[in-house]
Amino acid sequence: MNIFRLLGDLSHLLAIIVLLLKIWKTRSCAGISGKSQILFAIVYTTRYLDLVNAYISAYNTLMKIIFLTASYTTVYLMYMKFKATYDHNHDTFRIEFLILPTFILALLINHELSVVEVLWTFSIYLESVAILPQLFLVSKTEDHYDLIAIVAGLVQTVLYCDFFYLYITKVLKGKKLQLPA
Repeated sequence: MNIFRLLGDLSHLLAIIVLLLKIWKTRSCAGISGKSQILFAIVYTTRYLDLVNAYISAYNTLMKIIFLTASYTTVYLMYMKFKATYDHNHDTFRIEFLILPTFILALLINHELSVVEVLWTFSIYLESVAILPQLFLVSKTEDHYDLIAIVAGLVQTVLYCDFFYLYITKVLKGKKLQLPA
């Protein structure tokens, strides 16, 4: 197994656990964008469509199930269980302005024009901007800063910028994208 993938998966899993524990322990989702969480649920749903028809490994299947379950659990906690604490007045980012362009981009730029491939590509593009509603929410609520959300958003943004730089400079130019070993 690639050590970078393992470390990435584990850090991602830790971030999800921290988020869910924060919501559960404080019994509040204040400072968290429900719209970003919906976008992440869409990302994992469209990315892991192959879960039902392609088996890669037990690890891969387990991680996909965990990410899907955690994303929908977060959405459930925010919109159902702790709905009273959700700040819908400040979480006003229009996510259709992210979904539509990333879907069109996925239709135009993909590896293969098949449903699963286009949706997988859509998930990659959408994930790169899914944090924007969270950043927008933080900027609108000047009296409330959730340090975890800010740091996680900044780290994710930097990582995606790096990924897209590598993707554009390597893959789109026909070269092989390879991580250092």
